[in-house]
Amino acid sequence: MSHSLADVRAAVEHLWPLSGAENWDAPGLLSGDPAAEISSVLLAVDAVADTVDEAIETGADLLLVHHPLLLRGVTSVAEDRYKGALLARLIRADCALIAAHTNADIVADGVSAVIADRLGLVDALPIVAGTDPAIGIGRAGALAEATTLGRLARRVAAILPPTASGVRVAGEFDQPVSTVSLCGGAGDSLLGEPAVAASDVFITADLRHHPASEAREQARIGGGPALIDVSHWASEWLWLETAARQLADALPGLTITVSELRTDPWDFAVVQ
Repeated sequence: MSHSLADVRAAVEHLWPLSGAENWDAPGLLSGDPAAEISSVLLAVDAVADTVDEAIETGADLLLVHHPLLLRGVTSVAEDRYKGALLARLIRADCALIAAHTNADIVADGVSAVIADRLGLVDALPIVAGTDPAIGIGRAGALAEATTLGRLARRVAAILPPTASGVRVAGEFDQPVSTVSLCGGAGDSLLGEPAVAASDVFITADLRHHPASEAREQARIGGGPALIDVSHWASEWLWLETAARQLADALPGLTITVSELRTDPWDFAVVQ
């Protein structure tokens, strides 16, 4: 059974409303004829050469990604640049491209909510919420049972797909942990939020040197969370299965596949 791209687009925007996207973001339909028939969808975090290859080779009519391909500073889609080359390949293969980014982060069962659920957080609420307390960026809650920072880090590593960078931790292995704040993707902008400052540990990706160092130094003086830094791609990949189920429920008959290709940019690490 197939649906028009216009119908799929409407379902995507119902599940993850564009009104929820940050003002700098660029989610939505990027390429494709709204009248085209869609019977097969591939979900991935990134539109990169490997996932575009996978979409085309498996005969997908739509590549639905988390990260928008044309997000910043694109003034040309010439094929001597990788973004232009990817778009051209998708268009020639009649494979549409849609992104659901920050609009998929904030919903009640979005990227961070999926991580919170996998960790078993109790009463998890957004770190930053709008008028609806269930919708917002990140999540903060309590563990069902207290643990240590080291054991929690191991649990985080167990639920995420493996990457070269693994899981990095700032804090003592045996320090007690009962409250957790987290943000899938890059979340160091949230370090100053009250829900993060009040938690025992903050889990996110792409923690930069200065924000992480300053947070740890502040914790020595006035308290603050330990830090767990994970792969950006891995933290968002978990959401794809949830997204696939929701899309399948909204559009019965579609063949929906989650890509298992690792699109984390790092290939290996050397431990000194």
